[in-house]
Amino acid sequence: MSSRLGPVITLTTGAVLAVGLGVASITAAPAAQEAANTRTNTAAEAPAAEASAPEESAAPASPSPTATEPKKIEKADYGGRVKGNGALIAISIRNGKAVGYFCDGRTEAWFKGSGTVGELRLKGVANARSTVKAELGGGRAEGTVTVAGRRWTFEAPTVEKPSGLYRATAIVRGARFRAGWIMVKNPAGGYYQVGAAFAGEEQLDVPELDSAQPTAPITVEGTTVYPKDADSFVEEMR
Repeated sequence: MSSRLGPVITLTTGAVLAVGLGVASITAAPAAQEAANTRTNTAAEAPAAEASAPEESAAPASPSPTATEPKKIEKADYGGRVKGNGALIAISIRNGKAVGYFCDGRTEAWFKGSGTVGELRLKGVANARSTVKAELGGGRAEGTVTVAGRRWTFEAPTVEKPSGLYRATAIVRGARFRAGWIMVKNPAGGYYQVGAAFAGEEQLDVPELDSAQPTAPITVEGTTVYPKDADSFVEEMR
């Protein structure tokens, strides 16, 4: 009997072992598959999580600093005597545009340029080498004027009408007439006045202006001429 049961027991034991191994195999397979799925899902989700992170935006660049433009002078009039010469000089500024006039009764020079707070720079209309350079402040213009290669200093306080700068143009005897005047108050009373007039290249005697009404018409060799104050011609001299 023992010899017959031996193979049966052996077979039975083998069958049981085989069943146990199969069960273990079945149990292990889902676990391995689940671990693999977990790794796959983690790997697939990682980029999404990374992509969802907001990108840091670059800080906006600071604007480059811009130079501050000099402040224009809206309106100012200056008039005074040139030192060491006896001439008068007058300067009128309107909205930052400036006109100047130098005259000693024989020699004259017109200037144009710009006037900003604290500074005046003018160049000659007929000769760019003629210049006026002045500092503005304290109710006066103080600087230098250069005409025909010569330079003088001047100090011109602010003035009010009728003091100031006047100009006239017309056609006289078929030639272009031009004249300029400077009027400044005399501390002793009345007004100093100096001017020059030309018809073409010929210099003429310049008539005096009426200090009470400087823009009143005047007669030059039979022709009526109308002087203008600075308000009327600063723009047209640009």
